[in-house]
Amino acid sequence: MGNDVEAIGRPSVDDTPAAWRPTLGAWADEDATRFRVWAPAPRSVDLVVAGEAAAPERMARDQHGYWELRTADVRTGDRYWYRLDGDRMLPDPASRFQPEGVHGPSEVIAPRAFAWTDLGWMGTSLQHLIIYELHIGTFSPAGTFAGAAARLDEVARLGATAIELMPVAEFPGERNWGYDGVDLFAPSRAYGTPDDLRSLVDAAHALGLAVILDVVYNHLGPEGAYLTAYSPDYFTERHRSPWGAGVNLDGAHSEHVRAFFIENALHWLTEYHVDGFRLDATHALCDDGPQHFLAEWVSRVRAAHPRAIVMAEDERKLRRMVSPQAAGGWGFDAVWADDFHHHVRRLLAGVRESYFA
Repeated sequence: MGNDVEAIGRPSVDDTPAAWRPTLGAWADEDATRFRVWAPAPRSVDLVVAGEAAAPERMARDQHGYWELRTADVRTGDRYWYRLDGDRMLPDPASRFQPEGVHGPSEVIAPRAFAWTDLGWMGTSLQHLIIYELHIGTFSPAGTFAGAAARLDEVARLGATAIELMPVAEFPGERNWGYDGVDLFAPSRAYGTPDDLRSLVDAAHALGLAVILDVVYNHLGPEGAYLTAYSPDYFTERHRSPWGAGVNLDGAHSEHVRAFFIENALHWLTEYHVDGFRLDATHALCDDGPQHFLAEWVSRVRAAHPRAIVMAEDERKLRRMVSPQAAGGWGFDAVWADDFHHHVRRLLAGVRESYFA
Protein backbone atom coordinates (compact mmCIF):
# COMPACT_ATOMS: atom_id res chain seq x y z
CA MET A 1 0.00 0.00 0.00
CA GLY A 2 1.25 3.44 -0.91
CA ASN A 3 -0.71 6.44 0.35
CA ASP A 4 -1.91 6.85 3.92
CA VAL A 5 -5.60 6.94 3.16
CA GLU A 6 -7.90 6.16 6.07
CA ALA A 7 -11.05 5.36 4.15
CA ILE A 8 -12.42 4.95 0.69
CA GLY A 9 -15.90 5.73 -0.45
CA ARG A 10 -18.14 8.29 -2.02
CA PRO A 11 -17.46 11.83 -0.77
CA SER A 12 -20.07 13.39 1.46
CA VAL A 13 -23.09 15.29 0.21
CA ASP A 14 -21.22 18.58 0.52
CA ASP A 15 -18.29 17.36 -1.58
CA THR A 16 -17.63 17.68 -5.30
CA PRO A 17 -19.93 15.07 -6.93
CA ALA A 18 -22.99 17.33 -6.72
CA ALA A 19 -21.04 20.12 -8.41
CA TRP A 20 -19.38 18.05 -11.12
CA ARG A 21 -20.67 18.49 -14.66
CA PRO A 22 -19.73 16.50 -17.75
CA THR A 23 -17.87 18.11 -20.62
CA LEU A 24 -18.31 15.21 -23.06
CA GLY A 25 -21.33 13.24 -24.23
CA ALA A 26 -24.95 14.26 -23.70
CA TRP A 27 -26.30 15.70 -20.46
CA ALA A 28 -29.31 17.61 -19.17
CA ASP A 29 -28.89 21.39 -19.19
CA GLU A 30 -31.95 22.92 -17.53
CA ASP A 31 -34.80 22.50 -20.06
CA ALA A 32 -32.56 21.22 -22.84
CA THR A 33 -29.86 18.65 -23.61
CA ARG A 34 -26.27 19.61 -24.32
CA PHE A 35 -24.03 17.58 -26.60
CA ARG A 36 -20.25 17.89 -26.88
CA VAL A 37 -17.66 15.79 -28.69
CA TRP A 38 -13.99 16.18 -29.61
CA ALA A 39 -13.82 15.60 -33.36
CA PRO A 40 -11.08 17.61 -35.10
CA ALA A 41 -10.98 15.26 -38.09
CA PRO A 42 -14.38 15.86 -39.78
CA ARG A 43 -15.28 19.12 -41.46
CA SER A 44 -18.82 18.99 -40.09
CA VAL A 45 -20.69 17.19 -37.31
CA ASP A 46 -24.48 16.95 -37.15
CA LEU A 47 -26.73 15.62 -34.43
CA VAL A 48 -29.23 13.11 -35.84
CA VAL A 49 -32.06 11.82 -33.65
CA ALA A 50 -32.76 8.17 -34.42
CA GLY A 51 -36.21 7.41 -35.75
CA GLU A 52 -37.17 11.07 -36.02
CA ALA A 53 -38.19 12.89 -39.18
CA ALA A 54 -36.65 16.13 -37.93
CA ALA A 55 -33.72 17.50 -39.88
CA PRO A 56 -30.22 16.93 -38.48
CA GLU A 57 -28.89 19.81 -36.38
CA ARG A 58 -25.46 21.22 -37.19
CA MET A 59 -23.10 21.44 -34.23
CA ALA A 60 -20.75 24.38 -33.65
CA ARG A 61 -16.98 23.84 -33.68
CA ASP A 62 -14.46 25.64 -31.45
CA GLN A 63 -10.78 26.25 -32.14
CA HIS A 64 -9.71 22.97 -30.50
CA GLY A 65 -12.01 20.72 -32.52
CA TYR A 66 -14.82 20.34 -29.98
CA TRP A 67 -18.32 20.36 -31.46
CA GLU A 68 -21.21 21.45 -29.26
CA LEU A 69 -24.96 21.82 -29.46
CA ARG A 70 -27.67 22.68 -26.95
CA THR A 71 -31.16 21.73 -28.01
CA ALA A 72 -34.57 21.49 -26.37
CA ASP A 73 -35.73 19.00 -29.02
CA VAL A 74 -33.89 16.02 -27.50
CA ARG A 75 -34.86 14.47 -24.18
CA THR A 76 -33.90 11.64 -21.86
CA GLY A 77 -34.48 8.32 -23.59
CA ASP A 78 -34.00 9.67 -27.09
CA ARG A 79 -31.42 7.92 -29.24
CA TYR A 80 -29.01 9.84 -31.40
CA TRP A 81 -26.06 9.66 -33.78
CA TYR A 82 -23.29 12.02 -34.73
CA ARG A 83 -23.12 12.39 -38.51
CA LEU A 84 -19.60 13.15 -39.73
CA ASP A 85 -19.13 15.15 -42.94
CA GLY A 86 -22.77 14.67 -43.87
CA ASP A 87 -22.26 10.95 -44.41
CA ARG A 88 -21.07 8.57 -41.70
CA MET A 89 -23.39 8.13 -38.70
CA LEU A 90 -21.61 6.95 -35.57
CA PRO A 91 -22.33 6.57 -31.84
CA ASP A 92 -21.09 9.13 -29.35
CA PRO A 93 -17.54 8.38 -28.08
CA ALA A 94 -18.79 9.35 -24.60
CA SER A 95 -22.14 7.59 -24.95
CA ARG A 96 -23.80 6.78 -21.62
CA PHE A 97 -25.70 3.82 -23.09
CA GLN A 98 -25.71 1.76 -26.28
CA PRO A 99 -29.03 -0.14 -26.12
CA GLU A 100 -28.57 -1.57 -29.64
CA GLY A 101 -24.90 -2.44 -29.25
CA VAL A 102 -21.60 -0.93 -30.35
CA HIS A 103 -22.82 -0.06 -33.86
CA GLY A 104 -26.16 1.40 -32.81
CA PRO A 105 -27.26 4.87 -31.72
CA SER A 106 -26.45 6.32 -28.32
CA GLU A 107 -29.14 7.04 -25.74
CA VAL A 108 -29.55 10.18 -23.65
CA ILE A 109 -29.40 9.19 -19.97
CA ALA A 110 -30.40 11.18 -16.86
CA PRO A 111 -28.11 10.00 -14.05
CA ARG A 112 -29.44 12.51 -11.55
CA ALA A 113 -32.92 10.98 -11.75
CA PHE A 114 -31.78 7.87 -9.87
CA ALA A 115 -32.92 7.71 -6.23
CA TRP A 116 -29.74 6.89 -4.30
CA THR A 117 -30.00 5.62 -0.73
CA ASP A 118 -26.25 5.67 0.08
CA LEU A 119 -25.85 9.27 1.21
CA GLY A 120 -24.44 8.05 4.54
CA TRP A 121 -21.93 5.70 2.91
CA MET A 122 -18.40 6.50 4.06
CA GLY A 123 -16.47 3.62 2.54
CA THR A 124 -14.17 1.08 4.17
CA SER A 125 -10.71 1.40 5.60
CA LEU A 126 -7.85 0.73 3.22
CA GLN A 127 -6.16 -1.38 5.89
CA HIS A 128 -9.16 -3.73 5.99
CA LEU A 129 -9.77 -3.90 2.25
CA ILE A 130 -10.67 -7.45 1.19
CA ILE A 131 -11.61 -7.56 -2.48
CA TYR A 132 -13.91 -10.05 -4.18
CA GLU A 133 -13.34 -9.92 -7.95
CA LEU A 134 -16.68 -10.23 -9.69
CA HIS A 135 -17.58 -10.77 -13.35
CA ILE A 136 -21.15 -9.68 -13.99
CA GLY A 137 -21.76 -12.20 -16.76
CA THR A 138 -20.84 -15.24 -14.68
CA PHE A 139 -21.58 -14.26 -11.06
CA SER A 140 -25.30 -15.04 -11.25
CA PRO A 141 -27.45 -17.31 -13.44
CA ALA A 142 -28.97 -14.19 -15.01
CA GLY A 143 -25.56 -12.70 -15.81
CA THR A 144 -26.85 -9.19 -15.19
CA PHE A 145 -26.38 -6.24 -12.83
CA ALA A 146 -29.71 -7.10 -11.20
CA GLY A 147 -28.72 -10.75 -10.85
CA ALA A 148 -25.47 -9.74 -9.17
CA ALA A 149 -27.23 -7.34 -6.79
CA ALA A 150 -29.50 -10.17 -5.61
CA ARG A 151 -26.48 -12.25 -4.53
CA LEU A 152 -24.31 -9.60 -2.91
CA ASP A 153 -25.28 -10.71 0.58
CA GLU A 154 -23.33 -13.91 -0.08
CA VAL A 155 -20.18 -11.88 -0.76
CA ALA A 156 -20.72 -9.82 2.38
CA ARG A 157 -21.08 -13.02 4.46
CA LEU A 158 -17.72 -14.23 3.11
CA GLY A 159 -16.06 -11.30 4.84
CA ALA A 160 -15.18 -9.25 1.77
CA THR A 161 -15.27 -5.48 2.22
CA ALA A 162 -15.29 -4.60 -1.49
CA ILE A 163 -16.28 -6.01 -4.85
CA GLU A 164 -14.16 -5.34 -7.88
CA LEU A 165 -16.28 -5.37 -11.03
CA MET A 166 -14.41 -6.65 -14.04
CA PRO A 167 -14.80 -4.16 -16.95
CA VAL A 168 -18.42 -3.35 -17.77
CA ALA A 169 -17.92 -0.92 -20.68
CA GLU A 170 -19.94 -1.74 -23.80
CA PHE A 171 -18.43 -4.47 -25.94
CA PRO A 172 -19.44 -6.26 -29.16
CA GLY A 173 -21.59 -9.37 -28.80
CA GLU A 174 -23.29 -10.75 -25.73
CA ARG A 175 -20.41 -12.36 -23.80
CA ASN A 176 -17.05 -10.87 -22.97
CA TRP A 177 -14.56 -10.75 -20.09
CA GLY A 178 -14.73 -6.98 -20.55
CA TYR A 179 -11.28 -6.29 -21.93
CA ASP A 180 -12.55 -5.57 -25.46
CA GLY A 181 -14.69 -2.60 -24.47
CA VAL A 182 -15.14 0.21 -26.98
CA ASP A 183 -17.72 2.57 -25.43
CA LEU A 184 -15.90 3.40 -22.23
CA PHE A 185 -18.66 5.52 -20.65
CA ALA A 186 -21.51 3.06 -21.31
CA PRO A 187 -22.34 0.05 -19.13
CA SER A 188 -22.92 -2.93 -21.39
CA ARG A 189 -26.52 -3.48 -22.45
CA ALA A 190 -25.78 -7.23 -22.11
CA TYR A 191 -25.80 -6.69 -18.33
CA GLY A 192 -28.70 -4.26 -18.07
CA THR A 193 -29.34 -0.54 -18.02
CA PRO A 194 -27.27 2.25 -16.45
CA ASP A 195 -29.78 2.43 -13.59
CA ASP A 196 -29.37 -1.31 -13.05
CA LEU A 197 -25.67 -0.70 -12.43
CA ARG A 198 -26.51 2.16 -10.08
CA SER A 199 -28.85 -0.15 -8.19
CA LEU A 200 -26.02 -2.68 -7.86
CA VAL A 201 -23.67 -0.06 -6.41
CA ASP A 202 -26.41 1.21 -4.09
CA ALA A 203 -27.11 -2.35 -2.88
CA ALA A 204 -23.40 -2.99 -2.31
CA HIS A 205 -23.07 0.12 -0.17
CA ALA A 206 -26.12 -0.90 1.86
CA LEU A 207 -24.30 -4.14 2.68
CA GLY A 208 -21.07 -2.36 3.61
CA LEU A 209 -19.31 -3.29 0.38
CA ALA A 210 -17.21 -0.78 -1.53
CA VAL A 211 -17.29 -0.99 -5.34
CA ILE A 212 -14.06 -0.87 -7.33
CA LEU A 213 -14.32 -0.75 -11.11
CA ASP A 214 -11.80 -2.34 -13.45
CA VAL A 215 -11.14 0.06 -16.33
CA VAL A 216 -9.16 -0.44 -19.55
CA TYR A 217 -7.41 2.62 -20.98
CA ASN A 218 -4.53 0.94 -22.81
CA HIS A 219 -6.51 -0.18 -25.90
CA LEU A 220 -9.97 -0.59 -27.38
CA GLY A 221 -11.57 -3.77 -28.68
CA PRO A 222 -11.37 -4.68 -32.38
CA GLU A 223 -15.03 -4.12 -33.24
CA GLY A 224 -17.02 -0.92 -32.82
CA ALA A 225 -13.99 1.23 -31.94
CA TYR A 226 -14.82 4.48 -33.69
CA LEU A 227 -12.53 6.93 -31.88
CA THR A 228 -10.18 7.31 -34.86
CA ALA A 229 -13.08 8.46 -37.06
CA TYR A 230 -13.36 11.47 -34.76
CA SER A 231 -9.61 12.04 -34.46
CA PRO A 232 -6.53 10.11 -35.63
CA ASP A 233 -4.71 11.52 -32.60
CA TYR A 234 -6.24 9.08 -30.12
CA PHE A 235 -3.50 6.61 -31.02
CA THR A 236 0.12 6.84 -32.12
CA GLU A 237 2.62 4.59 -33.89
CA ARG A 238 5.42 6.12 -31.79
CA HIS A 239 4.36 3.76 -29.02
CA ARG A 240 3.33 0.17 -29.57
CA SER A 241 1.35 -2.17 -27.38
CA PRO A 242 0.34 -5.83 -27.62
CA TRP A 243 -2.85 -4.57 -29.28
CA GLY A 244 -1.23 -2.34 -31.90
CA ALA A 245 -0.68 1.42 -31.88
CA GLY A 246 -0.35 2.90 -28.42
CA VAL A 247 -2.69 5.44 -26.88
CA ASN A 248 -1.41 8.95 -27.63
CA LEU A 249 -0.60 10.38 -24.22
CA ASP A 250 2.41 12.55 -25.08
CA GLY A 251 2.20 13.60 -28.73
CA ALA A 252 0.35 16.29 -30.66
CA HIS A 253 -3.13 16.97 -29.24
CA SER A 254 -2.59 14.41 -26.49
CA GLU A 255 -4.03 16.81 -23.93
CA HIS A 256 -7.49 16.05 -25.36
CA VAL A 257 -6.87 12.30 -25.23
CA ARG A 258 -5.76 12.55 -21.61
CA ALA A 259 -8.83 14.65 -20.81
CA PHE A 260 -11.06 11.96 -22.32
CA PHE A 261 -9.78 9.27 -19.94
CA ILE A 262 -9.77 11.59 -16.93
CA GLU A 263 -13.39 12.51 -17.63
CA ASN A 264 -14.19 8.82 -17.89
CA ALA A 265 -12.99 8.24 -14.33
CA LEU A 266 -14.84 11.24 -12.94
CA HIS A 267 -17.99 10.09 -14.69
CA TRP A 268 -17.90 6.64 -13.03
CA LEU A 269 -17.18 8.17 -9.63
CA THR A 270 -19.92 10.76 -9.85
CA GLU A 271 -22.67 9.24 -11.97
CA TYR A 272 -22.34 5.74 -10.49
CA HIS A 273 -20.89 6.35 -6.99
CA VAL A 274 -18.10 3.80 -7.50
CA ASP A 275 -15.42 3.94 -4.84
CA GLY A 276 -12.31 3.51 -6.95
CA PHE A 277 -10.55 1.77 -9.79
CA ARG A 278 -8.22 -0.99 -10.84
CA LEU A 279 -6.45 0.17 -14.02
CA ASP A 280 -5.66 -2.59 -16.47
CA ALA A 281 -2.09 -3.08 -17.80
CA THR A 282 -0.75 0.37 -16.96
CA HIS A 283 2.68 -0.65 -18.24
CA ALA A 284 1.14 -0.38 -21.73
CA LEU A 285 0.31 3.31 -21.20
CA CYS A 286 3.51 4.86 -22.58
CA ASP A 287 4.17 8.51 -21.88
CA ASP A 288 7.47 10.34 -22.39
CA GLY A 289 6.04 13.74 -21.49
CA PRO A 290 6.98 15.91 -18.48
CA GLN A 291 4.11 14.59 -16.32
CA HIS A 292 3.15 10.98 -16.82
CA PHE A 293 -0.51 10.51 -17.65
CA LEU A 294 -0.97 8.14 -14.71
CA ALA A 295 0.28 10.77 -12.26
CA GLU A 296 -2.10 13.34 -13.74
CA TRP A 297 -4.97 10.87 -13.73
CA VAL A 298 -4.44 9.98 -10.06
CA SER A 299 -4.09 13.67 -9.17
CA ARG A 300 -7.34 14.61 -10.89
CA VAL A 301 -9.23 11.70 -9.35
CA ARG A 302 -7.89 12.55 -5.88
CA ALA A 303 -8.74 16.24 -6.28
CA ALA A 304 -12.35 15.42 -7.08
CA HIS A 305 -12.79 12.39 -4.80
CA PRO A 306 -10.15 12.36 -2.05
CA ARG A 307 -11.24 8.98 -0.68
CA ALA A 308 -11.23 7.12 -3.99
CA ILE A 309 -8.94 4.10 -4.10
CA VAL A 310 -6.71 3.67 -7.15
CA MET A 311 -4.83 0.49 -8.00
CA ALA A 312 -2.75 -0.35 -11.06
CA GLU A 313 -2.03 -3.66 -12.72
CA ASP A 314 1.62 -3.27 -13.66
CA GLU A 315 4.40 -5.80 -14.18
CA ARG A 316 7.28 -3.33 -13.75
CA LYS A 317 7.14 -3.04 -9.95
CA LEU A 318 8.04 0.63 -10.02
CA ARG A 319 8.43 2.21 -6.60
CA ARG A 320 7.27 5.56 -7.92
CA MET A 321 3.84 4.15 -8.71
CA VAL A 322 2.98 3.91 -5.01
CA SER A 323 5.17 6.76 -3.77
CA PRO A 324 3.29 9.95 -2.78
CA GLN A 325 3.10 12.60 -5.46
CA ALA A 326 4.70 15.05 -3.04
CA ALA A 327 7.79 12.83 -3.21
CA GLY A 328 7.74 12.61 -7.01
CA GLY A 329 5.64 9.45 -7.21
CA TRP A 330 2.40 8.77 -9.02
CA GLY A 331 0.30 8.27 -5.90
CA PHE A 332 -1.39 4.90 -6.45
CA ASP A 333 -2.64 3.11 -3.35
CA ALA A 334 -1.47 -0.29 -4.55
CA VAL A 335 -0.18 -2.30 -7.48
CA TRP A 336 -1.99 -5.43 -8.57
CA ALA A 337 0.64 -8.19 -8.80
CA ASP A 338 0.09 -11.38 -10.79
CA ASP A 339 3.44 -13.00 -10.04
CA PHE A 340 2.08 -15.81 -7.85
CA HIS A 341 -0.49 -16.73 -10.51
CA HIS A 342 2.15 -16.69 -13.24
CA HIS A 343 4.57 -18.91 -11.32
CA VAL A 344 1.88 -21.43 -10.41
CA ARG A 345 0.54 -21.58 -13.95
CA ARG A 346 4.02 -22.07 -15.37
CA LEU A 347 4.72 -24.82 -12.85
CA LEU A 348 1.43 -26.68 -13.29
CA ALA A 349 0.57 -26.02 -16.94
CA GLY A 350 3.99 -25.48 -18.48
CA VAL A 351 3.02 -22.12 -19.95
CA ARG A 352 6.12 -20.16 -20.94
CA GLU A 353 5.16 -17.48 -23.46
CA SER A 354 4.70 -13.73 -22.95
CA TYR A 355 4.81 -12.79 -19.24
CA PHE A 356 5.23 -16.45 -18.25
CA ALA A 357 8.71 -16.40 -19.86
